[in-house]
Amino acid sequence: MVSRLARAWVAGWAVSRGTEPPVEQAEGFRIDVGLPKQVARYVLLDADEAAVRKVGASVTVPNTWLKAFIAPKAVASWLPPGWTEGDPGFLMATDLRSSVTRAPDGYALTIGTEGGVTFVRVLAADGSLAAHGQIAVTGESAVVDLVETDPAHQRRGLGSLVMRALANDAVAQGASTGVLGATTEGRALYEALGWRVHAPLAGFVYRATA
Repeated sequence: MVSRLARAWVAGWAVSRGTEPPVEQAEGFRIDVGLPKQVARYVLLDADEAAVRKVGASVTVPNTWLKAFIAPKAVASWLPPGWTEGDPGFLMATDLRSSVTRAPDGYALTIGTEGGVTFVRVLAADGSLAAHGQIAVTGESAVVDLVETDPAHQRRGLGSLVMRALANDAVAQGASTGVLGATTEGRALYEALGWRVHAPLAGFVYRATA
């Protein structure tokens, strides 16, 4: 189950971020991201000590990320010097279903699609962006990405509104399973909406040695 969800997450994440297609390798996938703060990322499937050590030792370009679906403590003990632990995460999934969406008074919901990615935005009365998120559908799976509510507009149900609107769009496109990589903060919102944690998601970035 975790391997299937992990593969779906990798495929959808790449579409959502507009990167080159993931390249499958013996240990998992490499994605060329091409951003200053994230040049590339390796996503290890069924990571073990040998796989982590092999990939960790092969990386020489700073701002290369490594993701693995195991506890961060284990990964940290296997990586060579130069790697820094990022925020812990969680691989989560749910059975998608449609639901009614209604923006609270004073807010407007907008939905648009570009390049295979659906963008949901919640605008405040003054036109400013109060909350947003996006989703990429790849077959039966849909990957939710970059969900965020502006601090000034939190605790008003906008995050839930974005998630429900994204799920509705994914179902309309034929997806049945939702997948995402959650932060510690985001996990509570997703669990309240019926999402379940399937694996830890360790993240490390290579900063290079002095």
